Amino acid sequence: MAEALLKNIQDMLNEEKWTRAALSNYSTSQFKDLDLILKEAWEKRAYDDLKKTCDEHLGHTKNSIIALYLSGMIALSRQIIDDAALISLVSIFMDNHKWMIVKYLCERILDYGESKFALRTLAECYKNDNEEEAVFGLWERLVKVDYEEADLAKALAERFEKAQKNEEAVDYYKKALHRYINKQLFTNVREIWAKILHFCPEDIDFFLHVQKKIAKNISEDKASALLEDVYASCRARSDIDTAIAILKLMLQYKENNENARKEITECFQLKYAGHSQLQEYIRISNLSQKWRNIHEAVQDFEKHIAFDKGNFVFHRTWGVGRIANIQGDEILIDFSKKRDHAMSLKMAVNALQTLSKTHIWVLKATLKKEKLHERVKNEPGWALKTVIRSFGNSCDIKRIKTELVPSVLSAGEWTAWSAKAREVLKSDPSLGVSPDNIDLYTVRERPISIDEKLYNEFKAQKNFFDRAQTIRNYVSQREAEPDSEYFTEMFNYFSAYLRSRNQITEQVAASYLLVKQLAAQYPHLSAGLSLNFIELFEAIEDVPALFVNLKDAKLKEEFLHHIKLFVPSWPDMYVKLFPHALNRSIIESLEKEGHEDKLIGMIQHCFENFRENREAVVWIYKNLNRAAWFEKAGISFEKQLITLIHLLDITYREIENHRDTTENRKINKQVYTILFKDKALNSYIDTADTDTILRIFTFIEDVKDLDPADKMKLRNHILDRHPSFKFFGDPKKTVITRRLMVTQAKYEEKKRQLARLTDEELRANTKEISFARDLGDLRENAEYKAAKEKQGLLDKQIKTLQEEIERAQVFNPAELAADQVSFGTRVTLINESTGKAEEYTILGPWESDPDQGVISYQSPFGSAMLHKKAGETFCFIRNKEENISYLVQTIRAAAFA
Repeated sequence: MAEALLKNIQDMLNEEKWTRAALSNYSTSQFKDLDLILKEAWEKRAYDDLKKTCDEHLGHTKNSIIALYLSGMIALSRQIIDDAALISLVSIFMDNHKWMIVKYLCERILDYGESKFALRTLAECYKNDNEEEAVFGLWERLVKVDYEEADLAKALAERFEKAQKNEEAVDYYKKALHRYINKQLFTNVREIWAKILHFCPEDIDFFLHVQKKIAKNISEDKASALLEDVYASCRARSDIDTAIAILKLMLQYKENNENARKEITECFQLKYAGHSQLQEYIRISNLSQKWRNIHEAVQDFEKHIAFDKGNFVFHRTWGVGRIANIQGDEILIDFSKKRDHAMSLKMAVNALQTLSKTHIWVLKATLKKEKLHERVKNEPGWALKTVIRSFGNSCDIKRIKTELVPSVLSAGEWTAWSAKAREVLKSDPSLGVSPDNIDLYTVRERPISIDEKLYNEFKAQKNFFDRAQTIRNYVSQREAEPDSEYFTEMFNYFSAYLRSRNQITEQVAASYLLVKQLAAQYPHLSAGLSLNFIELFEAIEDVPALFVNLKDAKLKEEFLHHIKLFVPSWPDMYVKLFPHALNRSIIESLEKEGHEDKLIGMIQHCFENFRENREAVVWIYKNLNRAAWFEKAGISFEKQLITLIHLLDITYREIENHRDTTENRKINKQVYTILFKDKALNSYIDTADTDTILRIFTFIEDVKDLDPADKMKLRNHILDRHPSFKFFGDPKKTVITRRLMVTQAKYEEKKRQLARLTDEELRANTKEISFARDLGDLRENAEYKAAKEKQGLLDKQIKTLQEEIERAQVFNPAELAADQVSFGTRVTLINESTGKAEEYTILGPWESDPDQGVISYQSPFGSAMLHKKAGETFCFIRNKEENISYLVQTIRAAAFA
């Protein structure tokens, strides 16, 4: 059925080409017929083939109306960003003044989401038809998706102002203002600034936010000039505190601003008109004197003006006090344990900290504890604001706890109270974070919207992935507006990574995933961005390393999902990423798609290379060893336990040597829980034979830092199940403890090696470092860097060797009993599969030399034959598949030089 449809399309394309149908013959009805074809193609699942046919036709007939429309609409329906086909098509009909068709095409484009091109073109059509309402409706939509369009935003604001819809007018004026600032058009900025100031003079936070942007994008002088208008408005409304704050900003931009200095002096006089020492403190601080640095003068004045009768102060020894009187240069202060304490003004300014009447220290000193406790406990919002304001309107949770526990709340009460407090911090519009530090909270005099609150959090975040979470939080809020300037700035932070991607880092990959996710929710965001996962993926130098550095669980999931969707060799990549991802979706995807062989190979690789895949081994044990296909991997339960015991030992040693301590503690705790708390060892021992139990217990004994109590409990459990069980150390068995068994010759050799490293090589390296340091600039000093790298390698070698020598136990040949396979014996085995004899000497890992027939008692093969007697048989799996049976023929003492 699809074949017939495609043939029909090909015939239509050929006919169009041969007849060269005139554009004047086209009407909207032809495009409606093409829409029916598209519907049929969708129902018959022929979209891909249809688009391929049209694209091939456009390769030699670029202005084919049919091909452009069908290809463009299919691309649009699949949210493919390349809309060149439809733009070309619309342009063709615009050039020929076929406006009805242009309208139809634009409306069809808009059926699939907002398009700047379609909205702008359609607006022009309606403008030509004098349909003013329709034009303004399209402009509103266009301004929401085109973040650079300033003139239309201004035109819409003026329209709403004329209609006396002031709230809508202000909204569009603000959009226009931000966009003119980005374009650095100050004349337009000043005009819009005046409009917004007229409509909402008390929206000080908005003006303070925008003036920073003006100072950065245009100039500080321009920002200061606009602040003058805001200052004048505040003075007119008698908002003296805000007027002073604005004057301080103006003086930061230009400290020799004489008019601002004069005005701030007048504002201080108005604010402190009833202060008994006002004029004296203005004189002392030289506030009105041009020769004095204005910032120092203001600081001095504010420090002095806080000293007045009835005000509170704090002394680090005497605590909170209240100023009882000021006489000339002398201040009398009532401290709780030191009444009428006299100090000079100069000393008071230097020694005392002034406190407001609502400072938490004052409240703790003046209110009854029960009353304060009750209010703090029942009104967390009030308590938070009180403490935050008490410390310069900038405070973190740690400081809040310090002030309230245990003086007001008990440690037990804090847990429940702090949970409520955190909710208040999130939801209260008058509480926000510092724009410079995400951990510091501030109190806003004027409540802010949820989008501005989250924007401030975004700006305060320093970590890329914390910002990614913040923008996700932003779009999840019902009140948040994806067309607001706050959202635009946040979105542009991530889209900037896609525009300058010289190297594909985790930030670029994360930005791609995040921008694509946002564009799916708001299609207009994808305009102008080239998003192609396969190109991005192929440019990644080290995929596992990048994946590890994606510090966001949702983005990791998306990354894996995109690999499966777009990378043909996704099963191999999933296997490669598994040790880093440890994600059940990887296993489920491979299972579902029938890649059992890859799963088996992946599991085998992780266990064979358990040192490098520690977390993966633990994860596999906990999640996969009961899977139907797991048995085929040939990893017995005994091998799983022994591998976990090895990991326990390795992590203990690396923790002791301060290597990746946090990660090793985590793995160590997981393995310990499996083996001992979950009783995996006990359960296995209950069903295992004595030889297996002996092997398992030997490995446990070798874990140096394992609590002896755990070893004893396991030993007792073994004896409960097998009362006649013989451990190492029994009279007829060579003692092999947790220490490393070695020969005397190898022990002496290792000691000489350690002496050479410490006495010769390390000393020589120290001289090399000293010599290289004398060569000059260490940043560009290749000799110094090489010497330091060598020092690191030597230190590592020495630590490893010292650790091994400390564990070493020298073997005494005189104590050897050759009635069973043990350290120091020479064993003749008969391979029952071939009938051939094989000879091996059993020694330790230091002496191991398989090519010469010397194997370690700790190796899998050595462990398998350990404690076997002549005439006994055992089986060993070699090369993962071959299960070979061996007969122990003879055992004798090995020859030692």
